[in-house]
Amino acid sequence: MAAAGLAALTALLAPGAALAAPTDEDDTSRSDAGTSFRTATEIEQGHRATASASTGDYLYWSFPADAGQRPTVKATVKLPESAAGRPDTRWRVDVYDGLRRRQSCMYGMQSRPADAAKVDLTCVLRPVRAWSDPWSNDPLPGTYYIRLTATGLKTADLGSPVTAEVEATSKDIGGSAAVDGSLAKPLVPGASVDTGDSGSRAALSTAEPEDGWASGWWTDRWLWTGAGGVLAALAGIGGYALTRGNGRPPSGA
Repeated sequence: MAAAGLAALTALLAPGAALAAPTDEDDTSRSDAGTSFRTATEIEQGHRATASASTGDYLYWSFPADAGQRPTVKATVKLPESAAGRPDTRWRVDVYDGLRRRQSCMYGMQSRPADAAKVDLTCVLRPVRAWSDPWSNDPLPGTYYIRLTATGLKTADLGSPVTAEVEATSKDIGGSAAVDGSLAKPLVPGASVDTGDSGSRAALSTAEPEDGWASGWWTDRWLWTGAGGVLAALAGIGGYALTRGNGRPPSGA
């Protein structure tokens, strides 16, 4: 009985290795950035995006994040010698969800002074939940915005050329972030699309996870739930066998 239970538990847990998130080795990059939420440049997770800008500009990118993921945003700003060594100037990266709510960072240095020619920033978000209460500020599936800018600038520093690089990646959290509800649709707001001779128009963001939205419906919580059910059934069978054995009359009766 114990051997059968161990075999069943192994069979349930074995597929776990195949559920790891695929790695994206494509190193294609975007070489532009938007100047507002509506004109944010769409990037995919795992892809680097670069932009040449001036100190004082607001730079925006957007990427999709699905339930069960814990996004990490990294940004690097390269400054000319004239703009480096200014501790009063701080570069900052902020992340907003599809409702344009600023999401707090679990950890990471999201603000640093411009005291060197290279400034590295990191923001690790909380895990994205499939559903939350209306009053909650939990990250939800949909489009996420990256905003990179400098604060505390002096007039002489405005307009200095800088090069920015950002990248968004995610770690699959699995069952620890799973909930029983889900959104009807991901939070994908409108974006400004250039139509050429007719100017621009509003359209929904086209960026989405590689396998589509809600691709992470399968989590390791299902494995542990199934394993718990098997173990409970085995415990019930064992208890019944022990009870039945203790209730037998002596052989000489």
